[in-house]
Amino acid sequence: MPGLKTNEVEGTRAVLRHYRMSATKARQVLDLVRGQDVDRAQDMLRATPREGARVLAKVLASAAANARHNDGLDPDELYVSACYADEGTTAKRWRPRARGRATRIRKRTCHITVIVSRLPEDRLQRRRAAQAVAVATRSRRVAASRRGGGRGAGTEGAGTEGTVAGGVSDEKATDTSETAGVETHETDVVETDVVETDVTDVTDVTEVDESEADGADEHPGEEG
Repeated sequence: MPGLKTNEVEGTRAVLRHYRMSATKARQVLDLVRGQDVDRAQDMLRATPREGARVLAKVLASAAANARHNDGLDPDELYVSACYADEGTTAKRWRPRARGRATRIRKRTCHITVIVSRLPEDRLQRRRAAQAVAVATRSRRVAASRRGGGRGAGTEGAGTEGTVAGGVSDEKATDTSETAGVETHETDVVETDVVETDVTDVTDVTEVDESEADGADEHPGEEG
């Protein structure tokens, strides 16, 4: 008993008809996304540098939109269940050749069909489990980065406080040194006054002694 044909696969489809490309070139791109999730298929088509990839991306987006609006399916739960390219109308042109002959030119077209369906339950469960693991890993990384940032901020704060304390200590030391200089200067002034006073007293005493000596010389007989 023959199996299920490609055009009999159940799902939501989108068809592009009479596109100016050969079916052979379109099939090379279709083989890349067959059986893939819609999100992954779109990423693969964006990274494929071929004209067929650009056209197929539009057809795939149209099929996903049809599944969402017409059948009420979630686009995140879809995959490419079938995709194929059929031969379209071939336009015939003529090219002149040597000796009055002509060669036929075939301008081929194709019909591109993409069918998307909902993922089976086992694949959905595996996908959800992988997403949960990814979310948990990202949460742990974010928490670790926040803890690291908090430690860095605390270190920076401590450094700032140390700098402020150091500045205050320097200011206090400067004030103390200035005060000590002022007190030293005042002490020097007082000592200078005392020395000058002593010198004056000594001078007065010397003058008194000299006057007494002069008086003794003037009256030598009195002593005798």
